[in-house]
Amino acid sequence: MLLPKRTKYRKMHRGRMKGRAIRGSKVSHGDFGLQALEPAWITSNQIEAARVAMTRFCKRAGKVWIKIFPDKPVTKKPAETRMGKGKGSPEFWVSVVKPGRIMFEIGEVPEATAREAMRLAANKLPIKCKFVRKQETDGEV
Repeated sequence: MLLPKRTKYRKMHRGRMKGRAIRGSKVSHGDFGLQALEPAWITSNQIEAARVAMTRFCKRAGKVWIKIFPDKPVTKKPAETRMGKGKGSPEFWVSVVKPGRIMFEIGEVPEATAREAMRLAANKLPIKCKFVRKQETDGEV
């Protein structure tokens, strides 16, 4: 499970997910990528599940890059707790993903293998995703 080693502050505001991704919207390391089509919070468990699905299908051939990192803490108050008494304690970590963001990349495998591995990974994620090639990601979502 991914999480930061340390952070400056324990708790964070929720924020907004306006607009499209500017950074990380091109396939940079591998040959193929998985691009987000919707805004969402992707949890560290979801990232790990997608990674495992990809690596298992490829039988550990090729190379997988995870291009998102869960650095935002999400707090929850305990069940059946009255309102007030401050913000809850951090429960899990999420990565803020905007439309157009490349979340995973894969290289050194044939396109058919990469496409199926990305399909299996996309099924583990709570958003719609698109399979993209390296040359396809020039300014389009």
